[in-house]
Parts: sequence; structure tokens; C-alpha cells
Amino acid sequence: MLNDITGQTVPNVTFTLRKNDEWQSVTTDDIFKGKTVVVFALPGAFTPTCSSTHLPRYNELASVFKQNGVDDIVCISVNDTFVMNAWADSQEANNITLIPDGNGDFSEGMGMLVEKKDLGFGKRSWRYSMLVKDGVIDKMFIEADVPGDPFEVSDADTMLSYVNPKQVKQDAISMFTKPNCPFCSKAKALLTEKGLVFEEIVMGSQASLTSLKAVSGRDTVPQIFIGGKHIGGSDDLAQYFA
Repeated sequence: MLNDITGQTVPNVTFTLRKNDEWQSVTTDDIFKGKTVVVFALPGAFTPTCSSTHLPRYNELASVFKQNGVDDIVCISVNDTFVMNAWADSQEANNITLIPDGNGDFSEGMGMLVEKKDLGFGKRSWRYSMLVKDGVIDKMFIEADVPGDPFEVSDADTMLSYVNPKQVKQDAISMFTKPNCPFCSKAKALLTEKGLVFEEIVMGSQASLTSLKAVSGRDTVPQIFIGGKHIGGSDDLAQYFA
């Protein structure tokens, strides 16, 4: 039985992490005391929904959450620290604190530890999110207790709408750039000035000229896309906002 324990204190648990080739212990007090924290929990690192949508969107919106008073965003999964570290690297999730609940102690204390034997997973966390203020659960979004892996309410946008109902949802922004490009710097500064989050795709290390021409029809940088629409270069971006 999954329980909504809004108003209660998070379980008192010590997590074991591996950082910089050293073992470290992190307590729930270290994570939550005196802070406003968004937590999202999921069945497993590297699993499809978790990797394609759940974690990436929280990572994308991290700066928006911080603008709205959230000190940290924490992802918890019943995986060991080595798996969580590898997942964080593969996802480039620099804006998220990934916590390995290897023994399932936190998930069990939350009433969210479930059996996934049919998938060969053993015991895992149910998918949910919550807003925690100074260790006390302010709000929980728990996925429906139905077969499979539902993903309807624990997403980043639902949580952001709760944190600030007036927050305008931002279209996804991607920008192709090159190092030491003054026009790229100009475009990035404009987006930052507008308080917009964007993904930077660096030519050479992340994409080729062929890819740039294929998606934009141009071979110059920057090339900016907003909400799936090709805006163009830095001057085009300025005109878009004007």
C-alpha cells in the first residue's frame, strides 16, 4: 500500500556514497535540514522513462526551481552508488544530486518500497516526487498504484506548477555553438538575461558540421532552436525577442 505522508518528517537514514574514490556517509539531515528540497524517486538508473524524461527534465529546469526558492533537487533510487555515479555521468546531470538508496532503507521508510520481481529488479522505489521543507514533507505526487510504471504526476513540470503556479512554462531551447565564438557568447548572454534555460551543443565535441547543416540548413554558429522552431543566429534571436 502506497501512502501519502505529507506533513511528516522524512525517514532518518544514512546513505553510503562513493565520491573521489572515497567512501562517504550522508545523512538525511545533511540533505534536508534548513533547506527547501525537491525530491523525485524512480525505479532504477538507466531505465527507459527515468533516463529519457524523468531525470532530464528536472535537470533542465533546475535553475528555474532555484529561482523559485528551491535549494536542491535530489534523485533517489534503489541502486548502489557506482550505478548512480555512472548514470549521472552518462546523463550529464550536473544540476541534480543523485542519492543511492542501495539498501532501500529510505524508500521503505517512505512506504514506497515495492516488489519488481516480475522484471528481475527485486525491491525498488515506486515513482513519486515530493517537496520537502526543513525535513518536513510539504507535498507529495505519487504515481497511481496500477500495473506497470505509470508516469503522470511526478514529473518536473507538475512539481514546478505546485512550487509556483504562476511560473510560465518555457519552451525547450537548444543552441549550436563553437568555442571562442563572439556571436555565440552574445546569444548566450541574451538568453541568460531573459532568464531562460538552454542546452548548448558544442560543435566538434557534441555535433558535426554535417549535423548542423542537416537540422538548420546553415553552416554558421550559433544556430538557435526554440520550441522546435529554427530561430537562426544571434541577430535573429535578438529580433525574435524584439
